[in-house]
Amino acid sequence: MPRTPNPSSDASRLAVETRDLGRVYKTRNETVTALSSVDLKVREGELFGVLGPNGAGKTTLIKILVTLLLPSSGTAKVDGLDVVREFRQLRSRIAIVSGGENAGYGLLRVREQLWMFSQFYGIKSKVAYARIDELLERLGLASVANRQISGLSSGMRQKMNLVRGLMTDPRVLFLDEPTVALDVGAARDLREEVSRWMAEDPTRTVILTTHYMQEADDLCDRIAIVNRGRIVIEGTPQSLKLEVQRDVVVDLQLEPGVPVLDRLREVAGVGAASVREEDGLDRFSLLLADDAVLTNVISAVERSGRRVAGLAKREPTLEDAFVKLVGRSMTEEETQ
Repeated sequence: MPRTPNPSSDASRLAVETRDLGRVYKTRNETVTALSSVDLKVREGELFGVLGPNGAGKTTLIKILVTLLLPSSGTAKVDGLDVVREFRQLRSRIAIVSGGENAGYGLLRVREQLWMFSQFYGIKSKVAYARIDELLERLGLASVANRQISGLSSGMRQKMNLVRGLMTDPRVLFLDEPTVALDVGAARDLREEVSRWMAEDPTRTVILTTHYMQEADDLCDRIAIVNRGRIVIEGTPQSLKLEVQRDVVVDLQLEPGVPVLDRLREVAGVGAASVREEDGLDRFSLLLADDAVLTNVISAVERSGRRVAGLAKREPTLEDAFVKLVGRSMTEEETQ
């Protein structure tokens, strides 16, 4: 379940605000619009998710907000500071942790490297070591504090990166795909620590980018779905799922055979359809106007020569909302 925001946080204060934010990349042969007219307001104390496929513009947005990339148009403020004009003051108030990053020096030991990063922020060594040791303990890394970074697993390395992000006590923490390629246990540990860190101070804010639907649903107070550089919709996980509440959501499993996705999309009353392959079966998620449409769906399947292996109705998910709003699944958008 999504966490409950702390009521003592000043919800009227904005941690992040963008207006008509855009970013265009120009090369000799083409112009690529990575972000277009993005208006965003994130309240202090929120865990705000930016959800979308790879290439949707999520990382570009984060890079602008953490002062690593200049916008081509519009404005952005983080913790009340303009990311362009006041970037020097802002950098001491924020931190970013990206999935799969290999920041630092592999020959250093874990505790040594974290201390080195603390010095970039001017933290006194005694204070820095106390924070480092506490966070290593909380994330289950105390036993590897003196191990060389090159000998860490990917999960341990990412936990270390989170320690680096938290030890400066940022006002706004940016997590860019923080659990990508992590196993279930390591991803769970990261999510639990982020939730605990926010609960300790109701004014702390987290901006999470992800393409994992369940992660966004479990963690976020509000979500913006981003696709092709634009915000498609914004709201709580529950409100986004209500976008498909009036639809009949059906999971249809078919044995291998000729492609039928386009044929199913053409059936009257099918609002949206997506497919994934799993365990040797094609698993379709269908949004239907009503139960009666299912008869025509099954007829279309039979005419194609495919055989039904399973059929079930279920409650809508964020993935269903994404498919309805965008017209394609997350996977399809990533392969376009």
